[in-house]
Amino acid sequence: MYLNMYRRWFVYFIVFLWSFGLVACTTTTTQTPPQASTSTPNEATVSNSQTTTQESAKRVVALTSLSVDITHQLDKSKLVGITGSNLFKNDPRFQDIPRVSEGQAPPNLEKIVALKPDLVIGAEGFSNQTIDKLKQLKIPTLLTKVNSWQSLQEITKTLAQKIGADPKNLLNRYQGFITSTKSNPKTLVLVQRQPILAPNKNSWAGDLLNQFKLTNVAAELQGKSPIGGYVTLSAEKVLEADPEVIIIVNPPQGRGETGLLEALKKESFWNKLQATKNNRVYSLDYYGLVNAGSIDAIEKACKELSKIANS
Repeated sequence: MYLNMYRRWFVYFIVFLWSFGLVACTTTTTQTPPQASTSTPNEATVSNSQTTTQESAKRVVALTSLSVDITHQLDKSKLVGITGSNLFKNDPRFQDIPRVSEGQAPPNLEKIVALKPDLVIGAEGFSNQTIDKLKQLKIPTLLTKVNSWQSLQEITKTLAQKIGADPKNLLNRYQGFITSTKSNPKTLVLVQRQPILAPNKNSWAGDLLNQFKLTNVAAELQGKSPIGGYVTLSAEKVLEADPEVIIIVNPPQGRGETGLLEALKKESFWNKLQATKNNRVYSLDYYGLVNAGSIDAIEKACKELSKIANS
C-alpha cells in the first residue's frame, strides 16, 4: 500500500517541481532543461524569450505563483492575468484577476492573448511551449528559474525593471527573512520515502538551508534522480550521514506529513539516527521550502528554519 502511495506521490512531486517556483530564475539567453541544468546555487537566471523595448510593461500575465506575487507586490495595477494556483484560491487580492490556467493544465493561450499583455512571465521547463507560441505572436515574454536566494533577488529586480517599479521595499523585506543562527547542525531534508529523496545544494531547498547555516548532509551528493537538484539516498547513506536534524516535507495540497513520517518509521535506520534519538524531527510545508511558491510561503519557511537552527 505504501509503495503504491509513494509512487503516486513521486509522480505528483515531479510535476509540481517542474511547474512553478522550484524550476523557476537564471540570466542567460538560452536555457537547458531542469534535469540537465548546470546552474550553480548562486546563479540567477532570467531568459528574455523576446527582445522588448525600453517602455515599461503595463499589462502583465504571470504563469507562476511566485511571479504573480512578486508582480502584485511591486505594482498590482500591472497584473491582468494569473495562474490558477491553489496558493491564491482564497486570497482576496486576486479574486478579480482572470485565471489563465487551472491546476496542472497548460495555460489557455486564447485567454492570454485576449488579455492583450505586453509581458508574459513563465517558468523554465514548464511554460516553454506556451512561451514559444506567444513569441510567434510577437508578445514579449520572460522565462524564470528560482533555485537560490540570489535568484529570488535577481528575478525581483528584473520584474521591477520590466514594469517600471522600485524593488527596494521588497528586497528589504527579503533580508528580514534571514536571521543569524547559533549552530550549524547536520541536516537532512526528506521529501519522499521510496526512493528516499533529498535536495542537494543545487536546489531552492538546499540553498535555503545554507542561508540558515544548516549543514545539508546531501549538499555535495550527485545521483540519477530525474529531478534536478535532488538525489536519491540509500538507507546505508542515511545511516552514514547520521543527521542531527531531519526535516520532513509536507506534500502539497494539504495532504499532511503523517503518511511519510509513519512510512519512514518503518525503515530499519530510523531509530538509529541522532535526529530521531534526540527528537529533532520537524515538518515543513512543501511551498516555501521545496517550491518557493509565494513570498508569504518563503517567509513562513524561513521562520521555521530559524527556529530549527536556533533550537
